[in-house]
Amino acid sequence: MPAYSCFPDGHALNKVSLVSGTCELVMSTDFLSSELDTLSDVIGLTPSDPLDMFAEMWYQVFLWALFSSMFIHIIAAAIAFFTLRKHKIGKLVPPLMLVVGVAGPLTAGVITSATIAFVYRASAFTMPPFYALLWGCGQTVAGLCLSFSRILATL
Repeated sequence: MPAYSCFPDGHALNKVSLVSGTCELVMSTDFLSSELDTLSDVIGLTPSDPLDMFAEMWYQVFLWALFSSMFIHIIAAAIAFFTLRKHKIGKLVPPLMLVVGVAGPLTAGVITSATIAFVYRASAFTMPPFYALLWGCGQTVAGLCLSFSRILATL
């Protein structure tokens, strides 16, 4: 049976078969971790190849969400430490802030980054590295706005 591509670019597909008018895809190469960029490539916005695979897009969006969340929480923890350094119990707040700054992206950030990467991959779009930065930092900004709005306290 000849292989047909359901995507315009036609790459990263191991097997494509048309069964009753639907397109069945087997994309096992989408999850290879050997093609992920280094941290310096992610920060420098210089990937080794275009972000067209699910794992590449997820990895970059996730790392930007993690970096931006850690940046915000490190600043907040430093302010809290200098403000509460003489308080008996207040000294425990900055380490907890740092834990929250990492735990958020490791839980919700993984899921939302995977959702964004899935939409890009299912649409056969190539994600520019700057868009990965915007999506990752946008997750942090959305979390920041959600925490300051206190909308969750009304539920």
